[in-house]
Amino acid sequence: MRLLLVEDDLMIGESIRQGMRQDGFTVDWVQDGRAADLALASEPYDLMLLDLGLPRKSGLDILKDVRRRGNTLPILIVTARDSVADRVAGLDSGADDYLVKPFDLDELAAHIRALLRRHAGRVQPLIVHGELSLNPVTHEVIFQGRNIVLSAREFALLHTLIEKPGAVLSRAQLEEKLYGWGEEVESNALVAHIHNLRKKLGADMVRNVRGVGYMIAAAQ
Repeated sequence: MRLLLVEDDLMIGESIRQGMRQDGFTVDWVQDGRAADLALASEPYDLMLLDLGLPRKSGLDILKDVRRRGNTLPILIVTARDSVADRVAGLDSGADDYLVKPFDLDELAAHIRALLRRHAGRVQPLIVHGELSLNPVTHEVIFQGRNIVLSAREFALLHTLIEKPGAVLSRAQLEEKLYGWGEEVESNALVAHIHNLRKKLGADMVRNVRGVGYMIAAAQ
């Protein structure tokens, strides 16, 4: 899952970026409102972490513009502004959640996972697809009653595919989900991860649609 972090405090931003990466998320980080607009216009994101007190354009204005365009991107405000009026303004302007600094990184990750579940129309954290189950909290994968050990990239790839069973995702779409800015992507890296997943789960579960992309087979 790819997140956009909009935060101008260098220490807080770096802490969040490192913490969320360790939790399995891909994170792009910008430090002002105009840069956030450019990022949103050029990259697909699964969720935005948005500070309110930003240079060049306020977080509230970013939020209002996103919703004015009809964009349903989940948005979690992360800010030091803790007054009731600020919370009401943020939520009424279209934020999906509001978290006041300082906060624990585990709590932040839990809020992110809850918003992603809600956006996907799920209630339970466990994602079940036939004989395959994936737990985004514990990073545990069970297939045909066996615990399957996956690398961090393999887990992120499987998570992306299983969110849309039956949908074919191109190589470019998958790389956009798995790799953030500044991360070097080797030419055969995605193919290698797909190969490993197919070895562990079977070619019938993770399918290669020749010339188009990859998919998790739809439930029978």
